[in-house]
Amino acid sequence: MTTYFYYPTKEVQEELSCIAKALVAPGKGIISADESISTMAKRFQTVGVENTEENRRLYRQLLFTTDPKISETVSGVLMFHETLYQKTDGGQSFAEVLRKKGIIPGIKVDKNSVPLYCSMDEFTTQGLDDLHLRCAQYKKDGCDFAKWRSVIKIDRNTPSYQAIMENANVLARYATICQSQRMVPIVEPEVLMVGEHDLDRCQKVTEAVLAAVFKSMNDHHVYLEGLILSPSMVTAGQNSNKNNTPGEIGLATILALRRTVPPAVPGVMFLSGGMSEEEASVNLNAVNNVPLCKPWALTFAFGRALQASALRSWGGRKDNVLAAQSELIKRAKAHSLASIGKYIPGSIEGTAGGERLLVDAYEM
Repeated sequence: MTTYFYYPTKEVQEELSCIAKALVAPGKGIISADESISTMAKRFQTVGVENTEENRRLYRQLLFTTDPKISETVSGVLMFHETLYQKTDGGQSFAEVLRKKGIIPGIKVDKNSVPLYCSMDEFTTQGLDDLHLRCAQYKKDGCDFAKWRSVIKIDRNTPSYQAIMENANVLARYATICQSQRMVPIVEPEVLMVGEHDLDRCQKVTEAVLAAVFKSMNDHHVYLEGLILSPSMVTAGQNSNKNNTPGEIGLATILALRRTVPPAVPGVMFLSGGMSEEEASVNLNAVNNVPLCKPWALTFAFGRALQASALRSWGGRKDNVLAAQSELIKRAKAHSLASIGKYIPGSIEGTAGGERLLVDAYEM
């Protein structure tokens, strides 16, 4: 029957809903510290740090052992598989350290993008085959939410219908598997900033992608109250000759969401997508100040735009740890204020403040 459906049990629904609401609590967002080993090599190269497992552990330890007041602005931390099973100098698992601060541990579960054959050089994301087993283990090991990234590129003839539908269906299948294992899925259809497209084109593409994603969520009986959307903000491409104001970016983003995202979804956690730390705060603030009905929490799941100043301040030196943690606290506070529409542009400075952070679009 076309009307047959299956949802998680009431107990699981309640658990998923509670986790999702905690992640998007007012003034809080997520630190995306789920960079792969190869991506960390690029990050470390910018500050002259060798990409060894020990240096990656030390850097993540720096982030996760920041003063407990970080929990006032951070609700969750996304980790890479390696990171989840690393420990502090004192022998505590990182998941345990985070939980003691009241921060929810999460995990990246996709296995990177791969070419979508017979498309216009587009991509799909792999990792579904053993996902139920991995999610079950990650839940046992302390993770309450997961992330899956799909990339959508805008060009003259893309995204194709093929790419939109493929990625929408993969995201929905991932979401159902996560929920079956009592983990909240963060659904990340990232419309890339690369390209020459203008704001209007990005808005239209975003609407097409999100409409397909939520149609697929409905087809796969995903429990929307136990899901979080993590899209890009609507912006012109990095090679566009048009500079839009934060107000224009905010309005285009909200219009795209209002036309496609059901109000049952508890929250939208935006990607920074290569924006500078300051730019990410200013644009998130503008999104929250659009004078239209916004039935979701609108907050952040930032990686580079939260860590850039901290990484630069640390530079691999033990005596710089406190300074780096101070930078992380400052930037998290800026994004926190932006998530409730109260950030004053330029009021919180960082060592990497206005530097654009756009790198390889397909790095995972």
